[in-house]
This record gives sequence, C-alpha cells and structure tokens, in this order.
Amino acid sequence: MATRIEARMITGILLAAGSATRFGSDKLLHLLPDGTPIAVAAARNLKAAIPTSLAVVHPDNLELVDLFATEGLTVVACRTATQGMGASLACGVRASSHAQGWIIALADMPFIQPATILAVHQPIDQGLPLSAPVFQGRRGHPVGFGHEFFDVLANLSGDEGARSILNANADRILMVDCADPGILADIDSTDDLLRHQTLVRV
Repeated sequence: MATRIEARMITGILLAAGSATRFGSDKLLHLLPDGTPIAVAAARNLKAAIPTSLAVVHPDNLELVDLFATEGLTVVACRTATQGMGASLACGVRASSHAQGWIIALADMPFIQPATILAVHQPIDQGLPLSAPVFQGRRGHPVGFGHEFFDVLANLSGDEGARSILNANADRILMVDCADPGILADIDSTDDLLRHQTLVRV
C-alpha cells in the first residue's frame, strides 16, 4: 500500500491515523460546508504547497486510503497507529527516510492556507533545523523538521507526538509570522467545527 519516497527533498506528512472519540464519528470524513471531507481539505492544502506528500492512516480505514490516493498522496498504512500520534509520525518519517526534512501536518486542521505551509517549508528547505507558524503570538501547525531529527522522529511512540522535541529545542525553532488563523484551528468536536466555520473558503 505504501510507496517509499526516496527523493532527497522536503516531504509533507499528513497524520490521519488517529481516533475521533470526542467527535462521535469519523471526523476526518465529515463534510465541510463545501462538501469536502475534513481530511481531504487538509490533504489538498498540504499537497498544494508540498507535492511530495504522504498520508499516514490506520490500515483499516479503507475509505481514507482511497480518498488520499485519489488526491495523489502516497499512503502509509501504520499498523501501530493505535499507540498514538508519535507512532504514526514515526511511520511517516521512516517511510520517507531519505527526505531532507519533513513538514508535519494534521488531518483535522483543514483551514491552513497552502501559502502558510510553504512559508514553513522554506526554512527547512534552506537547511534550518525547525520552523513553525505563529498567528497573533501563538505557535500552530504545521511544524517543519530538518533531517538531523530523523532518528528521534523515527523512534517516537505514544500520543505526545513531537512535542518533546520542540520543547527541548525551543530556541532553535524559526517562528514564521503569518495572518492565517487556520494554524490554530484543529477540529476535535462538532463545536470546534461550528466555531471555525468562518475560516472555510467556499
């Protein structure tokens, strides 16, 4: 199912293997007002900025597999996804081990503008170790990692994701100011979706 990405370039990784316990259904398949599934909107934004992108999914979620494949993303089935976001991220990084760096995006954040993702991508492409967008003083997603973090990313586990890496290297993160509130708009519940409706670009 997964195709290994070998090119020495920046790879986008869309994390889409988590559960949706607070949403009440598979939130990633929930339709936005324009009829686009949440995960597909996030995938399109990531791929528009970074053509070499992959999506990490749970192997049982065949509908997401098909949707991402239709969008042109490489699909990585992560059999350890139930262990948490860290395990999913590790799967994606290991599947693109020859990349120069990674831009890590979340499939439940469909409102991030491609231009913002590209702005986070550029410092990593230039050799900087870490980058992240900032809106009104708050750091958001996606986050960029240089190849020096491969070993630690590839061995993550649990549900914390890469937070510990960012905390340990806070002084090395290039903060990219942006005017994009979508970097803070993750959807964990139906209330979140209602609250962020004004961010939808129909």
